[in-house]
Amino acid sequence: MKKTLMAFVTLVVASVGLAVAAEKVQSGLQKGATVPPFNVKDITGPAKDGDELCYRCRYGSAPVVTIFAKEMTDEVAALTKELDGVVAKNRDQKMAGFVVLMSDDPAKAAPSLTKTAEKLKIQQLPLTTFNGAAGPKGYKLNEKADVTVMMWVDGTVKVSEAFNKGDLTKDAIAKVSAETKQILE
Repeated sequence: MKKTLMAFVTLVVASVGLAVAAEKVQSGLQKGATVPPFNVKDITGPAKDGDELCYRCRYGSAPVVTIFAKEMTDEVAALTKELDGVVAKNRDQKMAGFVVLMSDDPAKAAPSLTKTAEKLKIQQLPLTTFNGAAGPKGYKLNEKADVTVMMWVDGTVKVSEAFNKGDLTKDAIAKVSAETKQILE
């Protein structure tokens, strides 16, 4: 009886754990939405010595991939490196992208971006900061999501993926990389 009860309890706990782990967070503008402009502070890109700018505006109708993150973790750095390579390979199609580190203290957050860009030799994706941990107004970024990736072309979202803490695995990074084809068609 004790063994049966213990097996049942273990099964219930495992089921609940899988349900929680499988819960996918929704964050960001969804497919078909129009991408509004917003300003960032460029930390590593071509405008790093200037004022705030709007990369959404600068890139116009080009295919764009953007990573919105709460912190520059090793996983976000790996995703950034992967997408930097994708952008480099698709420059002939005018593909562009940028990373947005959202923070209530962007000056304090900026050194992690510089360090990551130098360490991983990020050359195509400007690493930027946004003043405000909630992200740009109107972007519907879920506070529960640690990372949100949006891809758009002609100012219209084609892909929107969000990740909870610990969900940005090698397989997830490969999936996001493959999804860039949707903005290059």
